[in-house]
Amino acid sequence: MKQLLAFMLMPFCMTPLHLFSSEKNVEWPNEMQYELSSNAATAAFYFDTIPNNPNLYSSTPVYKNSSLTVVSKTIKPNSKITITDFLINDDLIPVFMLADGTYIEASHRLIYDDIVYSKENVDLNYWLKDNFKVYNQPLVYGSKEVKSSLTAYTQIHLTEKAVTEQGVYYKVSGKGWISEEDLSAEDNRMQKVQNLLTQKYNQSNYSIFVKQLKTQKSAGINENTKMYAASVAKLATLYYTQEQIQNGNIKLSDKLKYTSDVNSFKEAYNPSGSGKISKTADNKEYSVETLLKAVAQNSDNVATNILGYYVAKQYDNDFQTEIDSLSGMKWDMKERNISAKAAANMMEAVYYQDGKIIEYLSATDYDDSRIAKDISVQVSHKIGDAYDYKHDVAIIYAEEPYIVSVFTDKATYDDITKIADDIYAVLK
Repeated sequence: MKQLLAFMLMPFCMTPLHLFSSEKNVEWPNEMQYELSSNAATAAFYFDTIPNNPNLYSSTPVYKNSSLTVVSKTIKPNSKITITDFLINDDLIPVFMLADGTYIEASHRLIYDDIVYSKENVDLNYWLKDNFKVYNQPLVYGSKEVKSSLTAYTQIHLTEKAVTEQGVYYKVSGKGWISEEDLSAEDNRMQKVQNLLTQKYNQSNYSIFVKQLKTQKSAGINENTKMYAASVAKLATLYYTQEQIQNGNIKLSDKLKYTSDVNSFKEAYNPSGSGKISKTADNKEYSVETLLKAVAQNSDNVATNILGYYVAKQYDNDFQTEIDSLSGMKWDMKERNISAKAAANMMEAVYYQDGKIIEYLSATDYDDSRIAKDISVQVSHKIGDAYDYKHDVAIIYAEEPYIVSVFTDKATYDDITKIADDIYAVLK
């Protein structure tokens, strides 16, 4: 344009000066003067064409006159703006004329072209956050929010990515467009579990801890509160025995003799409690496998005592150091005051062993109540009962396995079942 203008002016420049009257001023059109005086900074600051879908960054005045001196009104962002003309005013400022005859400065600091800047195909899986919105197109002026069957904390497949002035948006095929701010690259369902526990089960007689094994994310209510754990404490005996098997120190076929000593060391369970093995010493030999099954499936007190006496060496320092480290607390096999979180940590250690006790804990005498009652996938769990305390700690083999530990005081088995069912509905 500037080259063309210079070419047009050449005849005037080459004409002798005496042909022009010194008393006559030549007035160039505003557009020509602006073109001659503009530079790269001007071009970056002002529009040079009418935008396709104009929008405002903030509330902005419009004027009655093109010189922009008399304010007519103020218009807000996301208002309908119809531009009918583009001109340069007498102050050489680019101005847009609107359909109602008012004027606005054609400045990039006030106005932007609210369009999709770029689009590309993608193949991504993300998780929806809470309070997300779905639009009929990437968010620009004129986009509309649409109803959707999508639900928060579920995984969705994304097929397109678009960039607008409002941000980055992704398309869910057949559903609509969602802001990247409403998406999580990581599984975020534990946030929903935490909301559930906080809103529904935040009671002083509940100690609940949930942990996804893949993401290591967790949720809980009073999870560090200690309660009398009863038979849940036997998880430590099961773990330690399994470890000795895997380390080659003992075998499942090894025999251990049931003498009166196994029921008399200070950490021993009362032999008259749960289980099917004789309550009094019979001097018979029981295989390690038989004892493990009895502890895991029947919560047998005597079987626990035999393993504790011989394999864990009456819960010596080696046992105590390892169990304390795994559980994250002092795991007292005599007092048995343990938190739901510590029990979950212990069950997680059992999960990573992936030994025979997982099989035994998946087929117990207590599968028709508490955590395992209604859940359709494999559940490996250890229960505990004493006085008003009723507990259950489990590995739930959902698509992404997780641990749930529920300790209760003055609650029912059905209460535990309901808690487990609600959590499973989120994490299944």
